[in-house]
Amino acid sequence: MSFVRINGTLLHYRLVGPEGAPALVFVNSLGTDARIWDEVIAALSETHSCLSYDKRGHGLSDAPDGDYALDDHLDDLAGVLDHAGIERAVLVGVSVGGLISEGFALRHPERVAGLVLCCTAPRMGDTAMWTARIETARSRGLEPMVDAVMERWFSPGFRAKRPVELAGWRNLFLRTDPQGYANTCATLRDTDLTTAIAGITAPALIVAGSADLAAPVDLVRSGLAIPGARLEVIEGVGHIPSIEQPGILVGLIQNFLKEVGHG
Repeated sequence: MSFVRINGTLLHYRLVGPEGAPALVFVNSLGTDARIWDEVIAALSETHSCLSYDKRGHGLSDAPDGDYALDDHLDDLAGVLDHAGIERAVLVGVSVGGLISEGFALRHPERVAGLVLCCTAPRMGDTAMWTARIETARSRGLEPMVDAVMERWFSPGFRAKRPVELAGWRNLFLRTDPQGYANTCATLRDTDLTTAIAGITAPALIVAGSADLAAPVDLVRSGLAIPGARLEVIEGVGHIPSIEQPGILVGLIQNFLKEVGHG
């Protein structure tokens, strides 16, 4: 485990893989931490330098007070990359992590060799939905929403056949800082990159899960506004393919890395 302070905010990150190898950077979803990428990184770190981190409000990173703007997350990511000595990378983001990755590609195009955008969209949800979620998290914590969240995150097959793992991920969600969660919901409430992503110059692979209730395939398809982007749908998978089908996701990423010449 490694830690760094970026503009006063403590961030937890992990860097594994061959020193000097082409870099991959993994950005986690709302209510999770970097552990959602463990199986994917175990495979890809044989050939690539893999950096994962807990975005602010999550995992072992600080949860500063107040709503988080997208720019806060972009500053954090730039700071972690600078600290780790990573000049250029392929970003792999899921859900809000994908939104952060898109924002980073717009702000720092020279640092992004490619994007793998999992179960995300340039605009996710609406203001009313996120405002209600924020109010619940701040006043009552995460317990009232956990069952609904598990249904959105995981496919019916996963929930039925892998109950022990489901219980573990349920615990992960419940141990997320409620204020950090709410503050990150504000990022989703306030961010709309629908028009802006047409300006992304990095090659992009978009990944959807056919059983994703949080970001259905038709919503994820909106990311095809990125010039040259292509969509892959993983059948029977929910919102976090790195947990349900890491092997399939690894294969898609490896093929994409070959296409873009990144190691």
